[in-house]
Amino acid sequence: MHDLRRQALESGKTVSRKARSKQSTPASSRTNSPGRSRAVSRSGNVSRAGSDEGGDGELSDETSFSVGSLDEMLNGDGDDETPDAWAAYLADRIEEILARKGSTVSGREKCYKSYIHLLTNQYAEEEIRGKEGELVTAFLKSIKEEKSENETVLAIKAIAITLITSPSDQIYEAVSTPLKHTIQDSLSLATKTAAIHALSACTFWGGASEEEVLDIMDFLLEIITSDGNTINAPDEPEPVVAALEDWGFLCTQIDDMSEQSEEAIEAFAEQIDSSYTSVQIAAGEDIALLFEKSFRPFDPDDDSAAEFSDADLIPDPDDDSNRPKLIRLYPAYRRADQLTHSISSIANPSLSAHHISKTSRKALRTTFNDVLDSITNPTHGPRYQNAINDETGQRYGSRMVVKIHKGGVMRIDKWWKLARLQGLRRVLQGGFVRHYERNEVVFETLPIMITNGR
Repeated sequence: MHDLRRQALESGKTVSRKARSKQSTPASSRTNSPGRSRAVSRSGNVSRAGSDEGGDGELSDETSFSVGSLDEMLNGDGDDETPDAWAAYLADRIEEILARKGSTVSGREKCYKSYIHLLTNQYAEEEIRGKEGELVTAFLKSIKEEKSENETVLAIKAIAITLITSPSDQIYEAVSTPLKHTIQDSLSLATKTAAIHALSACTFWGGASEEEVLDIMDFLLEIITSDGNTINAPDEPEPVVAALEDWGFLCTQIDDMSEQSEEAIEAFAEQIDSSYTSVQIAAGEDIALLFEKSFRPFDPDDDSAAEFSDADLIPDPDDDSNRPKLIRLYPAYRRADQLTHSISSIANPSLSAHHISKTSRKALRTTFNDVLDSITNPTHGPRYQNAINDETGQRYGSRMVVKIHKGGVMRIDKWWKLARLQGLRRVLQGGFVRHYERNEVVFETLPIMITNGR
């Protein structure tokens, strides 16, 4: 499977299942195609998940897209035990989870934590195959009872890691309603936030139809536009950030966003004025994603291209031939000029804005310069650099990469790729690389090529 990752086409097409079957054991997964409120009023900043980047936009394979401090206990470099040792230990934990009678809250917390750690750092599809339904039922019992915040959050995360390890088209139907109730009724912000992320994961990999995906996106948009009021978390940034992140993640599954784009960008445009840097950045990335989705690559052999005006044919500014590269399918937002003015003011924050830290100011400047560049130059993705590479004579282009082990990099040059990467990392944490190499579900979610770092 490792070689297949390097051979994947940048266009998003994956190696055929027949070819994969000759080189690896296929996972039982379904293929997913890539596809207006006041701002939060309270002052303060919450560290945004997924913003810990190094120079040139590099994201190491240990980057943590955390939704809570509990994740720090679960990150690791992968177990050094023999396969039999970790598999046997996992089998014991599964037996313990299913034999719930007589267990204690602290015992379940410890068991769930070990289960998540093992499934994060090992690809255990074979070990949990056939037990997924019973496991999810056990986790849902902990979620519904909510005897402790720790147990509930761990049970929620356990459902997500179970699903990404061994997907099932029945999971969405089984868990969507309980997770929605938890999001709305729980008194714990950590539980609400974890449940939002898990609901997104179960929608993405759990068999939801396109209509159901759009329903969940509407549910998340209500959280965003109400600043958390619809889930009894008024003016709390954590669930709003989670809703923004997962709205973008699910948006990558929908091919045509023409009907939803205007309303969504209107909502996100209000959130970029939030008092919380984390909310601003998540909203800005969603705006960039929606503008990106309003275009498609130009194909000279496609007769439908003749239906578009010259103004909708977008050339590559880095190509002197002036040949079209993209076609604008629809206007992403009618008041684009007003939006770009607002984004520009955030991209160049006043040095006198002492209410935010230097780190937050830098994060805002970096993200919103990228967003502004993508809106005005649709061929540009995150961290685009116009500088010329002396070796190739070409522009560097998007410099956001994920380091894979010692020499490989995964280039994140589109906003949909960033949204999917962040969605995967919220579930897999430090086990992302291991799963990317072995887990067909992860590869099909982000089917891009690993290249050397030069």
